[in-house]
Amino acid sequence: MSLFPLCARCPKGPRHVLASPRTRVAIQRRNIRKFQQYQPFVPPAPSSLPAAAPPKTYARTIRYTRRLLYLAIGLGSLYFIDHHFYASSIKRTLRTFGLGLTAAIDYKINFREHPPFASSITALHARNAEKLFDLLRDNGGLYLKIGQAIAMQSAILPPEFQKMFARMFDDAPQNSWKEVEQVIREDFGQSPEEVFGISFTGDPAKGVMEKTARASASVAQVHWARLASGEEVAIKVQKREIAQQVGWDLWSFKIMMYLYTEIFDIPMYTLVPFITERLRLETDFVNEANNSERMAEFVAHESRLRGKVYIPKVYRHLSSKRVMTAEWIEGVRLWDKQALVAPWKGGKEGSPGCHGAPLDPTNPRTASQGTASSQTPGLLKPDRSFWKGKDGKGGLGLQLKDVMTIMVDLFSAQMFLWGWVHCDPHPGNIFIRRLRSGKPELVLIDHGLYIHLEPNFRHQYSLFWKSLLTFDNKTLAEITRSWGIKNADIFASATLLRPYTGGDQSTSQRLRNGLSSSERSARAFEAQQKMRQGMREILGDEHKWPRELIFIGRNMRIVQGNNQFLGSPVNRIKITGTWASRALVDSPDLPLGERVRNFGRHVVFKLVMFSSDVVFYALKLRQVWGGRGMEDEMEAQMKLIAKEAFGVELNHAVFEG
Repeated sequence: MSLFPLCARCPKGPRHVLASPRTRVAIQRRNIRKFQQYQPFVPPAPSSLPAAAPPKTYARTIRYTRRLLYLAIGLGSLYFIDHHFYASSIKRTLRTFGLGLTAAIDYKINFREHPPFASSITALHARNAEKLFDLLRDNGGLYLKIGQAIAMQSAILPPEFQKMFARMFDDAPQNSWKEVEQVIREDFGQSPEEVFGISFTGDPAKGVMEKTARASASVAQVHWARLASGEEVAIKVQKREIAQQVGWDLWSFKIMMYLYTEIFDIPMYTLVPFITERLRLETDFVNEANNSERMAEFVAHESRLRGKVYIPKVYRHLSSKRVMTAEWIEGVRLWDKQALVAPWKGGKEGSPGCHGAPLDPTNPRTASQGTASSQTPGLLKPDRSFWKGKDGKGGLGLQLKDVMTIMVDLFSAQMFLWGWVHCDPHPGNIFIRRLRSGKPELVLIDHGLYIHLEPNFRHQYSLFWKSLLTFDNKTLAEITRSWGIKNADIFASATLLRPYTGGDQSTSQRLRNGLSSSERSARAFEAQQKMRQGMREILGDEHKWPRELIFIGRNMRIVQGNNQFLGSPVNRIKITGTWASRALVDSPDLPLGERVRNFGRHVVFKLVMFSSDVVFYALKLRQVWGGRGMEDEMEAQMKLIAKEAFGVELNHAVFEG
């Protein structure tokens, strides 16, 4: 028997046995080598080859790479120069133009009854309001100042913008001490220690200064210091980037206002040069010092305000264009209503520093004898809250009526008598102190934003106010016509901040007509159209329109808001009108004969104003029983007029907090 299994096709012999797979592969390779003949490789003839292809140079790739590299280097260089030499002004300007153009296109396409790319006009306002807020916040500096200026007038804007502008009054970020020191060195050529005679190492022969700012705003921040003489001062230092940014920012503002004037057909651009000039002056602290000293002189020569109003002293030798040193003020902010009326627990003394009295750092009644540094690191100013008592619940113990009377008197005198008007009298710029007599003293700070009223315009404005309250419609029409205002009735209502009922009744007629009862989206569109038409009627001939009215209206709106916040303790309309009438008697710019005639008219005016008192005290009586005060009542009427007649939703609560 064979040891090898036979093949199925050839069972007779052992040659054809079944081989393993490895063996079969070896046999196949052997057979291939056996039958394959060797042929050497012969290269082809050059003549038989095709023409050679040109080499790849990648010219397009290299060209675009080079351009991209040049662009990157250019943009990087531009960013470096802009960031280090222009305080990011170019970037801020490009950001502004980008938002301005996209918002303009957005409104041009979607501002209609049925917006094609927005769910409603409300949604259109909301998304652009948020973009605008982000722009103002990110750009900072003068943009915040412009935003705050708009915010004080934002009650006529759509509610979506009102909510956004309510956030414009938060404290701005502080600059570092290194930047503050650099500004002082650039302006004075010396270190802060040399300029102010201070020491940061505890030298008892020198003064001290806090490196942490006590307050920070959009343009500047304020540091407390005590000079070597013992006088305590507020050192206001402009933020270093402002000087480099102001030119670019105002130029951007002009361009955008021009574009919006052309796109939306609202005559605003002619007002821009006057506004930008005022904003530029606000960054000049020499101008602020001049305004402060001028106002102090006016107050000192006016018997009705002397001893009631105080303007802090300016230290000229420690001031420059970007640094202003003034007397430190201890007082209560106007917005702290509880501290104004709470019982006085300071004995027979008045508030610390009242009427210019030196601040005594060693007052035995001071709650903290030394410094506040033990409580807050870096803060050195003594705590002078002894007048609050041991429980800390005391206040100035003042009558709100006395406080508001002084305030309305002061700003009325500025408008009608002196012709120099402080245009930023918000509660943060007003301190209240208690005199030894128990009466209030109003301290006015931050004198950067003022306007000057020429005698002719000041007399016209005084006569305008007097005519408002006596329903002298003929005189009103003549004055408003000379100012280029097409609708005296609307402007009178805007000036009084309440509906004017003595004119041609056009405002009341609009109220009766109201808006059409169409669907909500159409109603919103119609409202905005009415608002734009109302603006055109007020501005009228923009070339005749007095630019000063922009800031006068701002001043009066803030004063009205202050009176309303304190519960309408005074008849603001009567006090303002009385000053307007009296100014026509007291103004030295008028001829003697005219002043004598105006005195007789003033006596008649006082009798007419008796009816205003009747209405005021009737509303005060109702207020005791839970009703609205005079300012609240007028605001309610104005809201009704604005919403129904012009489609504007007034919301003065944006200023609260």
